[in-house]
Amino acid sequence: MSTCQRIQQSVHQENGDGNLASPKKKQRTLTTGLPAKVTVVLGAQWGDEGKGKVVDMLATDADIVCRCQGGNNAGHTVVVEGAEFDFHLLPSGIINPECKSVIGNGVVIHLPGLFEELEKNEAKGLKDWKDRLIISDRAHIVFDFHQQVDGLQELEKGTQSLGTTKKGIGPTYSSKAARNGLRIGDLLGDFESFSEKFKTLVAFFQRMFPSLHVDIKAELERYKGYAERIRPLVKETVFFLYQALKDGKKVLVEGANAALLDIDFGTYPYVTSSNCSIGGVCTGLGVPPSTIGEVVGVVKAYTTRVGDGPFPTELMDATGEMLQNRGHEIGVTTKRKRRCGWLDLALLKFTGMVNGYTCICLTKLDILDTLSEIKVAVRYRLDGKEIDYFPSNASVLARVEPIYETCKGWETNTEGVRSLEKLPPNAKKYVRLIEEHLDVPVKWIGVGAGRESIIAL
Repeated sequence: MSTCQRIQQSVHQENGDGNLASPKKKQRTLTTGLPAKVTVVLGAQWGDEGKGKVVDMLATDADIVCRCQGGNNAGHTVVVEGAEFDFHLLPSGIINPECKSVIGNGVVIHLPGLFEELEKNEAKGLKDWKDRLIISDRAHIVFDFHQQVDGLQELEKGTQSLGTTKKGIGPTYSSKAARNGLRIGDLLGDFESFSEKFKTLVAFFQRMFPSLHVDIKAELERYKGYAERIRPLVKETVFFLYQALKDGKKVLVEGANAALLDIDFGTYPYVTSSNCSIGGVCTGLGVPPSTIGEVVGVVKAYTTRVGDGPFPTELMDATGEMLQNRGHEIGVTTKRKRRCGWLDLALLKFTGMVNGYTCICLTKLDILDTLSEIKVAVRYRLDGKEIDYFPSNASVLARVEPIYETCKGWETNTEGVRSLEKLPPNAKKYVRLIEEHLDVPVKWIGVGAGRESIIAL
């Protein structure tokens, strides 16, 4: 008798009625048997929503915090007791001394950048990270020549450039997809084999870019040193996370970038090179979908984006400049000014369809404090007709006309507010408008830079 036949016979016997569809609990135990202990924090717009602060807050109740995709093209700032920590590869939860931090298989790692980041944050007060940082042996390596290639590719595009961070992320994911990339496990294995693969990879890019120069001997010597530095931190993380979930540990996942930068669902081609929506959690860590519980969408109270691409609610006026100045909208990674605009609920409905937010953290509400009127895009009009979808083509999205609702501002400082009851009435109306249109509850509201400035609803 086959395994399937035995399972069917068992279900028939337990039901007594031959109904195979009814015993849902029995079927559930035939999958992983793991509890839904994974909480995911995802950017709901174009990034820079304040995910790091949210992760830092939630990490106080987590056992493990993970990064699942992206590289050091992401930037999160966390302020703790006046100290400002900048994270690019490290999960923001590493500040919590009780937390393990995992850099998953879906992340691409620039080792010089990782060690520089650790040293800078150590100087600011980060302690005991060596006992708490775990790196997947399946994660791919970003080499310096990947970064050079990133810049050369942008130059080739000329006026059609994408505005990348030039951190080598795209070329590294290209190497991964072409199956000639190198992983952390390769670096820690037979170094002669690693060296040969490294030379082959360099030659591959030099055929495309003859001006690319790489000192192969010096690079290999450097990576021999990195291998020994990183070796104590590396694990096979799929089993590590499986066992942690089986033991009832709480796992928090920190998405890098955001939904509209997703390689599949973002404003292509003005996107990043990884899946920074919910799917990237499963592929970037090896956790089953059934283990995911809460999905927190982090939403800035207005909209920003860095780099090129369509932006329906962008403000090219004094209000946009005010948002940029009051919000200190400078990219953590790129140091470029962020483009600013009104909150776009049509956009957020789309990212909610993809990510399935169970709740929202609304950040930077205090930046709107000085406005007498606030506009919110609720729908789009295309060629004179309302549409009920988010255009997948960037050139089409660039033509949409936002349909706005206008809210009265509260013109009151909210930075010191620590409860919903003390928020100005018009600020509460703004929050309710968001909830009603998205049909997702707002669970937290951010009104300042520090971790203490988040209002829990």
